[in-house]
Amino acid sequence: MKDVYPVNEKIRSPQVKVIDENNEMLGVLDTPKAIEIAKDRGYDLVAVSPKAQPPVCKLLDYGSFKYQKEKSLKKQKAQQKKGGLKEIRLSVRIGQHDLETRKKQAEKFLNKGDKLTITVILKGRERQHPELAKDLINNFINKIEQSIPVNTEQEPKKQGNKFFAIIYPSGENKETQESKLD
Repeated sequence: MKDVYPVNEKIRSPQVKVIDENNEMLGVLDTPKAIEIAKDRGYDLVAVSPKAQPPVCKLLDYGSFKYQKEKSLKKQKAQQKKGGLKEIRLSVRIGQHDLETRKKQAEKFLNKGDKLTITVILKGRERQHPELAKDLINNFINKIEQSIPVNTEQEPKKQGNKFFAIIYPSGENKETQESKLD
């Protein structure tokens, strides 16, 4: 943070444009004079735009400023993680109970806003019946659609001995649909 926003004596420019604590322009001042004004008022002189000519500096509490910047960076980082790609693997010989478990897991991923890849790997003699894998994926997507509206990004497609499809939640999830019914 100190490298990005130089503070007090770390400001290298001989003159700076100063904005006071009430967001009023004080004008272009010599850096030592601006630092002196900041210390007299109980603030730090922080270069909020160090690349400008002359650099724009503000009178503010550096600790509070640093905390707010770090907080906003954390918030941005948390928002970036949304919309990940999750995978659910199925088998042509999957049992009904296991299929229900995978469905619940898929719904949980979709409710979080993640995309979902549904994969079926064909082994041995299963490769002679690719229509079973395609039907399994389509039936699985239909079961999910009964509780959560989804959009299909990639229809069931064969790649080697795998079949896969990619789905993602449509704009409305179950909670918003229920609130519309009330």
